[in-house]
Amino acid sequence: MVIKIVTDSTSDLPSDLAESLGIEVVPLNVHFGTDVYKDRVNLMPDKFYDMLVNGDVFPSTSQPSVGEFVDVYERMASGADGIVSVHVSEKVSGTMNSARLASEQARVDCPIEVVDTFQASMGVGMVAVEAARVANSGGDMSQVTLAAKNAISRCQCFVLLETLEYLQKGGRIGKAQAMIGNLLKIRPLIIVQEGEVHPLGKERTRRKGIAKLLSTCNEFAPLAGVAVMYSTSSDEAHALAKDLSELMEGDQEPMVLQFGPTLGTYVGPDALGIGLISAEASD
Repeated sequence: MVIKIVTDSTSDLPSDLAESLGIEVVPLNVHFGTDVYKDRVNLMPDKFYDMLVNGDVFPSTSQPSVGEFVDVYERMASGADGIVSVHVSEKVSGTMNSARLASEQARVDCPIEVVDTFQASMGVGMVAVEAARVANSGGDMSQVTLAAKNAISRCQCFVLLETLEYLQKGGRIGKAQAMIGNLLKIRPLIIVQEGEVHPLGKERTRRKGIAKLLSTCNEFAPLAGVAVMYSTSSDEAHALAKDLSELMEGDQEPMVLQFGPTLGTYVGPDALGIGLISAEASD
């Protein structure tokens, strides 16, 4: 059986990992005024954060079009027995809707299963990776879909923000809430649960915020996979990854990667996050 895996760029999957597993990543759009960029195609993270911090225009984002998904599905369907398309929560993005409509319109001879992960960033990425591993080991459509849905139940994503400014500018929280948080110099933590962003905690210092990230990971250990995400401060991410190594199964090591432009629009500079998948319970 040949089952192809598709995801979107909110997954923050490193390009080398996606390529090695045969995962097709459909980019979201990032708008700076009238200029439109493709996430990680013609707008890489370092350039994006420079524009975000030093530019005069605040960006916005939009989902891939239905037509873009149709093109991907029709291209990937050649020689495939099925396509499993794994995406960011429908509650925070229109990407799932575009993928679903495209799955109905694409002229293909194989089934397409569109899966809502109810997650963002590497909460999506971990699900896509699990699905790809089963697909690459010869799993059929039902086995790959089941692997994705099983992974969803074990994935978590939470983030330490330096400021609420970018969530407010991006329309994800109110201006008053952001103003109070900034006046009190609070470092907010957020977590994605049931497809929506919820508060995880508020810390007065960055050091305590990072400690909260670590303690939250402990709640989900042992871990089958971990990614430490950062927007602009890689040193902290590598230090956190080292601390998380002991929570992982076997001799695995956490991945360290950068939030892409789509997520970066909302988390802003100096954000630090965790995407993880808990180990399956032993019988």
